[in-house]
Amino acid sequence: MRLTSLDVFRGITIAGMILVNMAGVADDKYPPLDHAAWNGCTPTDLVFPFFLFIIGVAMTFSLSKYTEGDKPKSAVYWRILRRAAILFALGLLLNGFWNKGIWTFDLSSIRLMGVLQRIGLAYLFASLIVLKLPRKGQWILAAAILIGYWLAMMYLPVPGYGAGVLTREGNIGAYIDRLIIPKAHLYKGDGFNFMGDPEGIFSTIPAIVSVLAGYFAGNWIRSQTVKSRISIGLALFGIGCLIVGWAWGWTFPINKKLWTSSYVVFTSGWALLLLAACYELIEVRQIRRWSKPFEIMGLNAIALFVASVLLIKILVRTNIGTGETAPSAYNWIYQNVFASWAGTFNGSLLFALVTVLLWWVFAAIMYHKRWFFKV
Repeated sequence: MRLTSLDVFRGITIAGMILVNMAGVADDKYPPLDHAAWNGCTPTDLVFPFFLFIIGVAMTFSLSKYTEGDKPKSAVYWRILRRAAILFALGLLLNGFWNKGIWTFDLSSIRLMGVLQRIGLAYLFASLIVLKLPRKGQWILAAAILIGYWLAMMYLPVPGYGAGVLTREGNIGAYIDRLIIPKAHLYKGDGFNFMGDPEGIFSTIPAIVSVLAGYFAGNWIRSQTVKSRISIGLALFGIGCLIVGWAWGWTFPINKKLWTSSYVVFTSGWALLLLAACYELIEVRQIRRWSKPFEIMGLNAIALFVASVLLIKILVRTNIGTGETAPSAYNWIYQNVFASWAGTFNGSLLFALVTVLLWWVFAAIMYHKRWFFKV
């Protein structure tokens, strides 16, 4: 069974990712197109957990044969491990691309973790949980992970900082990452300065629940026979998650870079609401014309993800002209083609929108040629 509304949801998410990534390179951008500085959640902070949620929903269908009677064989586990390894390797490729030269990968300083690495690890462990535990056990473990992560972050002391210090370098997750990952392979941007990682190993543990939340939503979809009841149920669950996540945030702040438990619940709520809207419009009411462009992008999401990030790196690290003051290709295009007449904020937005359109054209060509790249 292929769920068109899920492909559309995935397409909306990849379009959103390209939009915020491209706009985010500019110095001036509209606040919704930038991550929260630390605590809090902007629309940009929803993109990453949406990808994990979508993977969980898709797992409901891809693993259904093995969760409804058939015992998974070793080939199934190898296939899951292979997918996770490919995602991790693609993440390393993006991290190492053009850091010191276009064809040079500096293995001595390459960042170990990243977005695709987290996706690969979260997918791997969520798949094992789904295949090894009964339904009730999955829910119990998901709750235990979120509560255990909360207690660890708030009450385990960090040498030199103490307990409950939720700063970039003082939290227990950053401390554990520093123990496991050599300093040269940690994240150096956004004030982390090799003292932690926004996609670190420890904070990947609650990200597993972001995948499981999607899996639970997919189970709800597959278990219902009345389509309108599906979208209503998803919406009600989503509202409940928003309330619980927001309330939890008063004691354990909603924070993407720490992937706090409240952030997992809160962003899962928004994912449920968007999936409910897509399902209601597409599967129930059969209003599909608006969704086709997003479906086209959603069918080649991984290719668009990797290619768009590589393009941004090329634009940022290619200079127009010579000398120390030579602008990057990104800044030159942004300033001369967009900001010169639209202004800085509108210029960064328009540049991002045009980029999304160009990638849609690329995706449409792939779609019509039936080229679908999957991991």
